[in-house]
Amino acid sequence: MTQPRAGALAAKLEKGRQKTFEILSALTTQQWQLPLYHEPTWQVRHLLAHFVSAEEQLLSLAREVAGGGPGAPPDLDIDRFNADEQGRLEGRSPALLLDLLDQARRQTIEWVQTLGPDQLDRIGRHPVLGNVNVETMIAAIYAHQLLHMRELSKLLGSVV
Repeated sequence: MTQPRAGALAAKLEKGRQKTFEILSALTTQQWQLPLYHEPTWQVRHLLAHFVSAEEQLLSLAREVAGGGPGAPPDLDIDRFNADEQGRLEGRSPALLLDLLDQARRQTIEWVQTLGPDQLDRIGRHPVLGNVNVETMIAAIYAHQLLHMRELSKLLGSVV
């Protein structure tokens, strides 16, 4: 049986998954190429690659902390990490990236549903938030994607 806190987190992640896929699945070839950020310049396709990377890596980090590990290294350069991850995922189509994101989010949800209170309360280092508990790390996965999706929605609203 899923613990109530874990169940609430899993439900939030699923809600975010559905909304993200509703929007991203409807994008045209031209919309994937729209510039979303500057310095570094990211097109919408780069944002999707960022989602894949963030989901995979933050799930791995949360699993480590839930198992008693320390979390992210204190000297992690998040900008360098993001640039390296963009290179790793370069050349992958939006369709493939959407599939990878869906797989990663489903893995996150499945894992979250197995967590008990002790695991949710374990503290470790998040690369941006610092020392937080696993519950906060998981909530941040949702919030991170939501933040970027709001920025994307503003962009799409301005070009429609």
